[in-house]
Amino acid sequence: MMRGILDFLRGSVDTPATVQRQKLLFEGGPDHIYAVGDVHGCDDLLGRLEDLIFEDSRKRAGTKWLIMLGDYVDRGPKSASVLDRLTTKPRAEVKRFCLAGNHEEVMLDFLRNPSSDHRWLDFGGLETLYSYGLHKLPANRQALKNLLQSRIPDEHVAFLESLPSMLSIPGFCFVHAGLRDGVALAEQQDADLLWLRPPANAKAVATNGVIAIHGHTPVAKVEVGPARINVDTGAYMSGILSAVRLSRRSVPEIIQCS
Repeated sequence: MMRGILDFLRGSVDTPATVQRQKLLFEGGPDHIYAVGDVHGCDDLLGRLEDLIFEDSRKRAGTKWLIMLGDYVDRGPKSASVLDRLTTKPRAEVKRFCLAGNHEEVMLDFLRNPSSDHRWLDFGGLETLYSYGLHKLPANRQALKNLLQSRIPDEHVAFLESLPSMLSIPGFCFVHAGLRDGVALAEQQDADLLWLRPPANAKAVATNGVIAIHGHTPVAKVEVGPARINVDTGAYMSGILSAVRLSRRSVPEIIQCS
């Protein structure tokens, strides 16, 4: 049943090659990067993790980026609050980048084509709607569309639409899901960047010479390997939200809260 839902969703929201999300390809990076895994509506955890990250950042000289790896909505109880947080300026001298996840893509598909039987509602969407105070959906499509427009801020929708699908610096590439092996970074497709799962026999060699920093595939603890770092520790299930700090001339350091 779940496989059928995922196949349907992926088929319904794959972005045509001519309408890909923005890709941020930088020729250089900051002194420190904090990358945060899937939040999934767990705003309380995100607030605590931000406190830890901002406290850590104040101890470190140089430039700092905070990169959010997507899946801010669905499944957890406070998706609207997460989007409120991410559309306001960080509380520290940190430059924040937010990438798109597959759940943001599916939420947008629902908002553009709302219906009371849309498969997003079985994909964590009901919890997101609850966070906006929407507990009963009208069957009439126009009435539903009007209700959504009255309760979901335009700023949230614009944020979801504006999210890039990739950020890369020399040696590292940040995405929600994964990279397609053998495809140049600039040519990677959103359908892979937002949906790809690492194969069980994944090579221990970095794709295109970069280490992928990603979420999307929940793991019991942060995975740090030669080809990729997975920081999705299933916050909405485990109660643990994770991040990794990448600093020049230092090994990756895990930061977590529960």
